[in-house]
Formats: sequence, C-alpha cells, structure tokens
Amino acid sequence: MSQTANSFSMELTANELALTAAAREKMLELFKQVEDDDLKAIRVFVSGGGCGGMGYGMTFTDTQTEYDCIRKEDGFDVYVDAVALNFLRGVEIDYVEKPTGASFVFNNAFAITGGSGTCGACGAAGGGCG
Repeated sequence: MSQTANSFSMELTANELALTAAAREKMLELFKQVEDDDLKAIRVFVSGGGCGGMGYGMTFTDTQTEYDCIRKEDGFDVYVDAVALNFLRGVEIDYVEKPTGASFVFNNAFAITGGSGTCGACGAAGGGCG
C-alpha cells in the first residue's frame, strides 16, 4: 500500500497571500529606508484573538525560521510562519491613503476562519464587550 504525505511548500503563492501593487510599492519604499543591512524581510504576523478577533501586522525581521513560508518580491521578501498562515491564507494586503491617514489594510481577513469581525457575545463591531 502506498501512502502519500501532504507536501508543505515554503513558497507563498498569490492565492495564499496577495499584495496589491500599492502595498508592494510601499513595502519596498519602507524596506529601502531601513539602514540595517541585517534585515532580510518583512514578517507578516497574527496576534491575539479574543472578543475583537485576530490582530494582523507586519514588522521588519533579520531572522528566518524553519517554519517560515516565503514570498519573494523584487527588492524584499515576505515571511509568514506556518501557524500565522493558517489565519492569513487568502488575505490580500493593500495600502490605502485617506484624508485621515494612510495604512496597510488586510482585506478578507475573516473569511478563512468564518469570523465576522464582531463579538460573538454582544455583537460589538471591532471587539470589546461592555
């Protein structure tokens, strides 16, 4: 009897984590502004949980772990660890500029986990009971 194991790819595809052109350009701009030659990539991460749902963010990193999936871009790499990827799969990262300020936006972040971005107990949008 032949058994086949699920293969784990270290390469992130656009279906797993999409970057809009605006996000890619801004990430490259920010990466070029950093004066630390040891930095290797931009790490996308997931934190927290609880009433308001998961938090999504990014930081510069100088460390690649054995659990990181990598998306190679022109001028920088993006790292996402395998656990965070379970919450990020299918997310599109965009960069938007509004009169109130500019920021990276994680689109479709709740689709994977079936969440709605509201508290399950009280229905408060954006989290926080009370």
